[in-house]
Amino acid sequence: MREVIISVLLCVLIPVGSLYAQEYEENTENTEPEKISGPVVSKSFIKGLKGIDSLSVSRVCLASLVVPGYSQAYNRQYWKIPVIYGSGIALIYGGSRSKSMYKKTGNEKYLTQSKFYYAGAGLVYLGSLIDGLANYKTSYDILPVKSTLFSTFLPGLGQAYNGDYWKIPVIYGGFAFMGYWLDLNSMQYNRYRTAYNLEYDYSQGNSENPSEFNGRLSLQSIKNYRDNFRRNRDYAVLYLSLWYAVNVIDATVFAQLSSFDVSENLAFKFSPVIMPQTGGVYAESSPAIGLSMRITMK
Repeated sequence: MREVIISVLLCVLIPVGSLYAQEYEENTENTEPEKISGPVVSKSFIKGLKGIDSLSVSRVCLASLVVPGYSQAYNRQYWKIPVIYGSGIALIYGGSRSKSMYKKTGNEKYLTQSKFYYAGAGLVYLGSLIDGLANYKTSYDILPVKSTLFSTFLPGLGQAYNGDYWKIPVIYGGFAFMGYWLDLNSMQYNRYRTAYNLEYDYSQGNSENPSEFNGRLSLQSIKNYRDNFRRNRDYAVLYLSLWYAVNVIDATVFAQLSSFDVSENLAFKFSPVIMPQTGGVYAESSPAIGLSMRITMK
């Protein structure tokens, strides 16, 4: 369980850390630092909706996390707000109704329907966040904080925003491989856990039904298999979380690198040079031939 806790912390802290690291960006004409007191922050969100004040993309996204549709209102796309709330409420109602039907009838079909309804509501919420980011207007071609948020909400989307499309199949290939490994180990862990419980009860005389390994594997061997598959399952969760973090970090770093000046105003010049003879208290060297590098900014 320690690996699982670490993985969850990574998923939460790395994107949040990236956002705080990028708060220095200038995307408004107002360069004065904002106060962080509660009332002032609330007023700035209201001014942003009225068009009086400009907010950074991270703050717009934060407001949208709490109040879905805020980014659409900030972007002046008001017609999207009733679509978001109407579809979200309808899906949540459908999920609640299907769940109540499952409790009444015990039919697994209704339980499956409720899961799909709730998943759809989650996708509507996620889509509203991504839509708000995509339509946030900025003078920068690539805004690092947007790339970070894109990959946080949907792995690979930040890479697409950066123009690194070739990385998307690599990212999802890694998720597919580790997801398969997670599913395989989870299935085997559940199998051996059930077998261990059955075999233990059978050995204690509390049950007449032995496990599928009766006579082929000892109780200790079944326990060892169970523990190994559980450990591999936990590692799979950790590796999935690390891969997710790598996806966010990659999008952030390459978005930052895209703003580096690589124009003709920068020049690198290599030239041969003769190193003069040097001497000292302990040693003395002869002249040597080498290379010097000169960086020129025009």
